[in-house]
Amino acid sequence: MRCSPNLVSGREWVGFAAGLAAVGALFLPWTNLSATRQDVEEALRELPAAEVARDAWAVGFLAWFGPVLLLVTGTAVVVLGHNRTVRVSGLAQLWLIASLVALVLMVFAWLAIGHEFAPDTRALLAGGGVGIYGGLGRYLAMAAGGCSLAAAVLDARSLRRRGMTSPKRAG
Repeated sequence: MRCSPNLVSGREWVGFAAGLAAVGALFLPWTNLSATRQDVEEALRELPAAEVARDAWAVGFLAWFGPVLLLVTGTAVVVLGHNRTVRVSGLAQLWLIASLVALVLMVFAWLAIGHEFAPDTRALLAGGGVGIYGGLGRYLAMAAGGCSLAAAVLDARSLRRRGMTSPKRAG
């Protein structure tokens, strides 16, 4: 089995690049605190930066697992994608499912954004007029997940059009 970058399709490179972008987004702010009142905003500026803008590692499993799954899947697609046996065995479908799972996990993390803080901390923040918002990392990872999912759908459709479906089983 020979592995050459020339044998990798553009869709497969998109899947790998999406995984890299998603993992890179883990180090950007995923959750930001912001206030509407000037005095509260100044108090937020005095806090350590890690308390006001959290990266995915500080947020939890739902935040970091989706992007890591995208990278692992993208790497597998680039390394194994040119092997006909692996492709016929369902690599495109595996890529499609993994991208969808990663995207759903990131959506769940977004829906649970308020639960990153303890209930008493949430009440204190809400009472002080502090809002909890998604940061740049969330948007970038979601976009990367969408790109990987779109490439996986196109790849699966392409294989189906070319007749590269799973071999029929005897029995």
